[in-house]
Amino acid sequence: MIALQAAYLELIKLCHLLKERYPSLRIDTLQRVADVVCALIEKQTTNQKKLANGLPGTGSAEAKRKRLARCLQDEQLDACWLPVLISLLPKGKQVLTMDRTNWDHGQTPLNLLVLGVVLEGFTLPLVWVALPHAGCSDSPTRERLIARLLKSLPAKRWKALVADREFIGQDWFTFLRKRGIRRVIRIRADTVVDELRTDIWFETVQTGQLRCLFEKGWVYGSLMQVVATRDADGDLVVLATDVSVWETWQVYGLRWTIECTFSSMKTRGFDLERSAMTIAERLERLFGLVTLAWVCCLRVGVWRNALQPIAVKAHGRRAVSLVSYGWEDLAQAIRWEETMAETYFGLLRHPFPAPGAA
Repeated sequence: MIALQAAYLELIKLCHLLKERYPSLRIDTLQRVADVVCALIEKQTTNQKKLANGLPGTGSAEAKRKRLARCLQDEQLDACWLPVLISLLPKGKQVLTMDRTNWDHGQTPLNLLVLGVVLEGFTLPLVWVALPHAGCSDSPTRERLIARLLKSLPAKRWKALVADREFIGQDWFTFLRKRGIRRVIRIRADTVVDELRTDIWFETVQTGQLRCLFEKGWVYGSLMQVVATRDADGDLVVLATDVSVWETWQVYGLRWTIECTFSSMKTRGFDLERSAMTIAERLERLFGLVTLAWVCCLRVGVWRNALQPIAVKAHGRRAVSLVSYGWEDLAQAIRWEETMAETYFGLLRHPFPAPGAA
């Protein structure tokens, strides 16, 4: 474990940190949350039997399972995630991404719609909702999710919202425009823009080329710039955007960060797909607990990487992810070195560094 060199680090129990961010909740409720988060970090699974066994204390296995169940049933927790997560954002405008992650438990589809901020090569989930069905979300559900976040993160702090072809439609585009949210959204190749399909507008574009319409066009009832290229497989990629043409591709390239987050929460991290939680409200609380455990690891990983950078392999990527890098130290500290763990949790009192900051 590397030596602590940052002067601003302070010792704090996770439950006390949560109390600072959400003072209306009782400390014993927050202690239960902290215990589950620490168990998630140590065990890296959402399997309830294994997760409950990771809870501290000398109680029986059955008592620990009941304790975990009380945490997942606690409606007070529904409003506690966002104050903690918002406090970690760096200053300035943020790129936001929206996507779904889904899996099946037996014959039951589990489907989460997630909205978050691009951060350190990942997307930090800020708000989410469990969909009561498989497949795509509808515009009213997305609008409610956006509205929830706007209460804490106003549109003036949104650089752009990035989304893929699932997130289209006139009502949806109009909703975003009226709330001052700039859009960078991929549209289907057969979308009609000014009475002509985009695959006809851009039929001659080649892989690696970047083209745009000479003037803005009407896309799902909104006047937007339309730009296109072809990917390595030759598929046409068409974006409707409110930002400059050159900035559009830089911003859209960040869409993959939410896939990295989902991957690091599933088989590469906290084994989210092992959850047997099929009740929507409890699944949302479980995702909140996983998100809190995940961001603890990311925060430690970012800090640790600044002191002792991760080795970069020949293909140009890090040998391990920032989340895994932080998990290595944090999990060991939780298990064996309580004082060190409290020091790491002190990092959560400070936002992530702004991009490019030393």
